[in-house]
Amino acid sequence: MKALHPARVGRAVRLQLAGIGLAARLFIRLLALIGPSLRRFGLVRDQIHFLGNYSLAIIGVSGLFVGFVLGLQGYYTLQRYGATEALGLLVALSLVRELGPVVSALLFAGRAGTSLTAEIGLMKAGEQLSAMEMMAVDPVKRVLAPRFWAGVITLPLLAAVFSAVGVIGGWVVGVLMIGVDSGAFWSQMQGGVDVWADVGNGVIKSVVFGFTVTFVALLQGFMAQPTPEGVSRATTRTVVVASLAVLGLDFVLTAMMFSI
Repeated sequence: MKALHPARVGRAVRLQLAGIGLAARLFIRLLALIGPSLRRFGLVRDQIHFLGNYSLAIIGVSGLFVGFVLGLQGYYTLQRYGATEALGLLVALSLVRELGPVVSALLFAGRAGTSLTAEIGLMKAGEQLSAMEMMAVDPVKRVLAPRFWAGVITLPLLAAVFSAVGVIGGWVVGVLMIGVDSGAFWSQMQGGVDVWADVGNGVIKSVVFGFTVTFVALLQGFMAQPTPEGVSRATTRTVVVASLAVLGLDFVLTAMMFSI
């Protein structure tokens, strides 16, 4: 086995540190641009429509089928203990605490995140970002910041839609198909789901995931090599990095929320 040369190791470490520094500087700058972005809300609104409206179909259909599966699996599990009337509570807690924010973030990374990366990467490959800089237009302020804040706003809304449609799917399977009492389904859900401890934690998760997925997508596009192969690799990295980041952050946030 060929030994690694110290110079190569040092160069690899230096490149990684430089990449981390660039990412940190870009993230801080995007956070600082919240004021200018909201003052020109038309740009953010257009990106909310692009990211959110075009993702509604996959979010809604996925939420419905996840609700179907939760209704079936939850019923057969609760039936062993004679607690089928708690099916509504099981479906609601599973969705608002975990599945709503997490699955929505994964779907958002696959649909909207890849679109953002490809768009920014193609703009870089076509030298549109360089042309903006030559015209004294800041591409981070004009291009990246509206997309960043649009993603942060959009993902919690999509997660809420996912959870709501999933609850309806669980109701369809549990009440209409299996025959669970409708009053017990809704009353157990209403009495067992806490607005702050359950719904609030889910909202916090979806906001954190919105920051994470959108930033990863924009960063990969902004740092992509200006070639077709470079844009393709950056798009693939967006899905991989964003998905792993969402799953890792979900564990950390869950541990923090339910241990305090």
